[in-house]
Amino acid sequence: MENNTISIDTSINPAKIEFAEVFNVAVPFIDRHLEEGRKDKIIIHTTGGEKVTYEQLAERVNQSGNVLKNMGMSSGDRILMIIKDAPEFFYLFWGAIKAGIVPIPLNTLLRSKDYAFMIEDSGSVGVVYSPEFMGELEPALGQMSKKPEYTLLTEGKSGCFLDQMHSASSSLEAAPAKATDDCFWLYSSGTTGKPKGAVHSHRDMVVTSQYYGKDTLGILEDDVCFSAAKLFFAYGLGNGMTFPLWSGASCVLFPARPTPDKTFEVIEKFKPTLYFGVPTLFVAQLKELESSSPDFSSLRISVSAGEALPADIFRRWKKYTGTYILDGIGSTEALHIFISNRADDIKAGSSGRVVPGYKAKIVDENNKEVSQGEEGRLLIQGDSVCKYYWKNPEKTSATIVDGWLNTGDTYRQEKDGYFIYGGRSDDMMKVGGIWCSPFEIEAKLVEHQKVLEAAVVGRADDFGMIKPEAHVVLKRASDASDITECELLEHCKTGLAPYKYPRWFKFSEELPKTATGKIQRFKLRSN
Repeated sequence: MENNTISIDTSINPAKIEFAEVFNVAVPFIDRHLEEGRKDKIIIHTTGGEKVTYEQLAERVNQSGNVLKNMGMSSGDRILMIIKDAPEFFYLFWGAIKAGIVPIPLNTLLRSKDYAFMIEDSGSVGVVYSPEFMGELEPALGQMSKKPEYTLLTEGKSGCFLDQMHSASSSLEAAPAKATDDCFWLYSSGTTGKPKGAVHSHRDMVVTSQYYGKDTLGILEDDVCFSAAKLFFAYGLGNGMTFPLWSGASCVLFPARPTPDKTFEVIEKFKPTLYFGVPTLFVAQLKELESSSPDFSSLRISVSAGEALPADIFRRWKKYTGTYILDGIGSTEALHIFISNRADDIKAGSSGRVVPGYKAKIVDENNKEVSQGEEGRLLIQGDSVCKYYWKNPEKTSATIVDGWLNTGDTYRQEKDGYFIYGGRSDDMMKVGGIWCSPFEIEAKLVEHQKVLEAAVVGRADDFGMIKPEAHVVLKRASDASDITECELLEHCKTGLAPYKYPRWFKFSEELPKTATGKIQRFKLRSN
């Protein structure tokens, strides 16, 4: 097998993927398309009107890698990326990898203290950032005793990254690597505490793009992908970049905040065939669809991840748009989705079945596999699982054991093979001696016509016993004067066991969430 090549045997399920001894993943994701005749095809559409062909992308990736090398960076160095969803994200990410440098995309919605922590934690030699994030990054740099050697704006200033890139050589030899060598990092979203740097290998993006992107979603060359989830998020990185690149398709990049009206505009203008969202956004879009009728005729499927999708949201989306939402579960550590519904195999309210190339099992508190239908911790195994957490051997050994990743999620598998989400393992409550899933209660609450969102946590009563407490966001502020706790309680009684009834209700304007839409229940518990 030639260097930087892949052999994929699709005659078996799952497909067998073999990597060359010398393998830099930038070659099959970027350079391959020129050999396969796609040089004039558009890979990137931006909402600002820019278009980038596969040939232009390959040239700019090479230029980007050369900029980093000209700055003095060496193979194995790490560079932080705080970059909006724009073509330069592609250029820097793949240019770094091709040059042997490790890119680390960071959440663009963080604050100075978060950036200061990640800069120090990662030991990166450089930071490249979009001007929009200067207000948070520069104070972070100002409070550090040891700053990165290189800091560079992407644009808007003489000598910025794009300026240097356009004057750099467009030829770049791929740095030699192995499929299992360190390639890039992603920091976890921090739903339960400080983020952790998950270290991914060169092979990982191939595995997710083949097993989920091609074999599960069926992405083809004529597809157009639009991800409301941003590129810094593992979910968005696949949806908006690696999946279309792997399949020779196209993508739409949207740097702004994904509000319902803006996402509808993008769908109507660019006609994507696949749309990727998160449950909280689907909820907000459904509210907007009560008074608008955008054109969804281009969509063949929608995809959801980040939080489990309530069955009611699935049904309402199908009613308004005519398309199914394929719900699935993935993680930063596994890079993308490993259990999912499929276009021809859907069960509303479930996460679907195991994606080809992965294994899953559900275990009890003693790590023994539970019987079918019983709840427990979900463990998964697959070749896209990160190698380790940076500088955190204790968490690594607790999370990745004998090749199995502890997802931290509670699940059960029904007799028909579908996996049903029961909440985060650390969000589960024991009420009256019985384990209770917050998600089940939340799903019931959002069925109420006046409820937009809900989050449930455990709270001790006057006797120290844990009971469910519901935090509720209403669809309209005017509903607050009409709805009562008794009305919501009666609604819950129509579908929940008595021990699952919320004992308290708190009404809020919004719920605390990560930038990727996950509800931060630990913040509600601390209130």
